[in-house]
Amino acid sequence: MGFEKFLFYLFAAITVFAAGMVVTRRNPVHSVLYLVLAFVSSAALWLLLEAEFLGIVLVLVYVGAVMVLFLFVVMMLDVDIASLRAQFIRHLPVGLIVAGVMVMNLFLILRPANFGLGQYVKPEARPAGYSNTAELGMELYTTYLYQFEIAAVILLVAIVAAIRLTLRHRPETKFQDPSIQVRVRKGPDRIRVVSMPSEPIPAPSTTIAFATSDDASDPEQKTAMADTVKPENSNGEKAA
Repeated sequence: MGFEKFLFYLFAAITVFAAGMVVTRRNPVHSVLYLVLAFVSSAALWLLLEAEFLGIVLVLVYVGAVMVLFLFVVMMLDVDIASLRAQFIRHLPVGLIVAGVMVMNLFLILRPANFGLGQYVKPEARPAGYSNTAELGMELYTTYLYQFEIAAVILLVAIVAAIRLTLRHRPETKFQDPSIQVRVRKGPDRIRVVSMPSEPIPAPSTTIAFATSDDASDPEQKTAMADTVKPENSNGEKAA
């Protein structure tokens, strides 16, 4: 077994292991991280198949953008781990049956009798200056141009639908209408800013109340006495 075949089996085993951990982990954050590992190992398999452009796109787009978005969404949703565990155990038999059917279908379709070297001719080795990126671009924009444009329109419709489903009109939300702002006329519709000197604020008078003790026997001494203390002016004299 050559070194290239060893790398193929190594990254294939890592991909299968990471995919299994994605669907078996109880913590959704751990599942997202294992999915990142599955994407990276899949990109390595694309590189071994001499599809460098697809491998780089898989790392940059899915790992660098989509998976980071998934991770932020999972962390902001505040998923209840206890309920997920209960649902995982409840649906485990059905999941095992579905997984068994999928594995059987893959074995029946991808067996050597259908996809072996006897069915397909071994591809020829490409020269040193061959660029699969250029070949992929030529195929997309010539042979599969209409399919490519249809896929772009479907993605655009999905984006618009997602925005429409999540859009909420709240009456208490404050917003500005630029169409009303540009129709403002000079005069009654505008605010005039006037510069005025500040006026001195008069000092308030302070009232101090004195009350006698409850132990006093004279009723007249139990009445409250108020004395108004007036502020002093700049010369230190009390105001009249």
